[in-house]
Parts: sequence; structure tokens; C-alpha cells
Amino acid sequence: MTRWTGLLTVMVLGAGVVGCDDAKPLAKVTRAQVKRTGPATMEIIPVEGQLPYCMLFTMSEKGVIRQLTLTRENRSIRCDPGRPVANTSFRVPVQEGKVRIYVFFSDERVPAGSVAQQLYDLRDRERVTAMDLRLPGRIFVETLEFTPETGEPEQTGGIVGAGGVVTSDGGTASDAGTPALTVEPLAN
Repeated sequence: MTRWTGLLTVMVLGAGVVGCDDAKPLAKVTRAQVKRTGPATMEIIPVEGQLPYCMLFTMSEKGVIRQLTLTRENRSIRCDPGRPVANTSFRVPVQEGKVRIYVFFSDERVPAGSVAQQLYDLRDRERVTAMDLRLPGRIFVETLEFTPETGEPEQTGGIVGAGGVVTSDGGTASDAGTPALTVEPLAN
């Protein structure tokens, strides 16, 4: 009787394997999106249904790892779906090349230092998953990519003329010789 049971088990398992060939592969769940806001700036926007806390790290082609969501407590922050993380845009240095963005979603506030150290230890891996990390609670990892581009040079200020109007960009443009209001300190 055990031979028949073994034979039936083999037949059932064999039939199950054949049936698996027809199954469709699971679709990858997108947990966040990257939105370009400038040549070298981006926003990370969580989609609906994600865990309430997140933290962001980037790893550049040159191996530089940056923590983007740095807080006083150095823990993950609240991330609302459909709104940019930290309500801000993040700048990626052009000279570091393309970056991988790691978005760590969690069901509780997680210490970022632990994640940073583990990410550094895993820096040679092509892909980092939640299973690679030693963290409390539920964790999901979304990996995105962003390539910064050179754009217009950033302006850091200008010379204020009469009436509070900016009359030049501080000498970096072709109109640097334009007369402007100059404020000098009083002599003692």
C-alpha cells in the first residue's frame, strides 16, 4: 500500500509542476516614484498603501552613500502617500554620476544609523532587499535610479540696486558692469 501512496504522490506533484508553467509571473509592486524637478534635483513620492515611515539613501556610481532624510533623532520619518518625502527636492551631485535610491518603508520609526551601516556593508551587491537587513518590524525596500544632468549654473545671490531691485548676479553675468547701490561700512 505504501508503494501506491508513493506513486500517487509522485503523480500529483508531477501534475502540479506542469500546471505551474502556465502561471503568470508576479508583477513588481511599485512603492515609490522618482520625479525630476530639475537637471540634478528630484523628489521621491510614495504611492498609496505603503507603510507610514520611510528613509532615503543614495549610492552613486562612484560608491558615495548619502542619507537624505537626516533628522535630529536620526530615525525614519513620516511619509505620506502622493506627497514628496520630507516635502522637499533632493540635489544629486552631477560629478558622482547615476545614483541608486534606496527607499526603506517601515511600520515603526527605525534608527537610520543601523540602516546606513548595513547599506555600507552591502554596497557591492547589485540589489538590496529587506531580507538582507537586520531591522525591527515590517520593512519594504524600493530601489529607484536617477541620473543627474548638468544644467544652468546655480545663482547664489545678486547685487541689490535702488528700490530693492536685483541689478546683477554678483558679477558672474555679462552685465557685471551695471551700476548698483553699494553699501559701505561707516568709518569709526
